[in-house]
Amino acid sequence: MNYLNKLVLVNFITLLLFYLPVQAVDLKNGKTLHNENCMRCHNPSQYTREDRIVNSLDELRTRISQCEIMAEMAWFDEEIDDVTAYLNDAFYHFNIEK
Repeated sequence: MNYLNKLVLVNFITLLLFYLPVQAVDLKNGKTLHNENCMRCHNPSQYTREDRIVNSLDELRTRISQCEIMAEMAWFDEEIDDVTAYLNDAFYHFNIEK
């Protein structure tokens, strides 16, 4: 394969990656998962207290992942993302832009 063909192939793959659908979070699913699983141990006052221990979106996702493991729920990453997005939308309001 010559240089020009390789360049065309790399450009094609790069463009293809830009057009692949991005997995969007599902707030409704996040709320359902939260209400059915997390409310066994947590209540909304934990998310709104002044001395809360979660102070960033990354910390929130990490905490949810830890709870998911301890509660042996076996969620997929997408479900953790959904719950993270739901809690952020409903309570935390962390900036999601990097």
